[in-house]
Amino acid sequence: MTRKSLIVAVLSLSFAASSAHARPLPVAPDSLFSPATFEQIYNNGTVWNKQAAECGDSRILRKIERRFRHQVRHVPELPDVEIMEFQRIHQHRYLPTAEDRPIARRYCGATVVLSDGSRPYMNYLIEDEMGFASIGDNVEFCVAGFDRWFVYNGRCRLID
Repeated sequence: MTRKSLIVAVLSLSFAASSAHARPLPVAPDSLFSPATFEQIYNNGTVWNKQAAECGDSRILRKIERRFRHQVRHVPELPDVEIMEFQRIHQHRYLPTAEDRPIARRYCGATVVLSDGSRPYMNYLIEDEMGFASIGDNVEFCVAGFDRWFVYNGRCRLID
């Protein structure tokens, strides 16, 4: 059973249990939650064997563009600009899943070209399978000069 089909099955069972005329949930087979399966998933990654998306992945960059657009429109005193282009995309480091680190993380950097012509530096972090309901990747980013509330230390050092 793949991870996504397991998530869909669990969510379906949860929804069925919450309905007014739900029947009791069946007991999951022991093999599904056996220690060997747990160790394979979290210790060496042989079951999923997936890495966090690459720094230049178009899905990740589009997500950053959308969230940046939302940020400049909803945070007071930020200029109304958009990201026009990503340049010099590179990876700072990659931390794969391990026994003490169940989430793969990729730390990236880039220069962004904004609609006003400025070219600030941006750091971003891609976390594998940390999207909504563990489906998809999560992205945290910081554009230099746009961290008005110093969430990432003002100069985006916390994502570096």
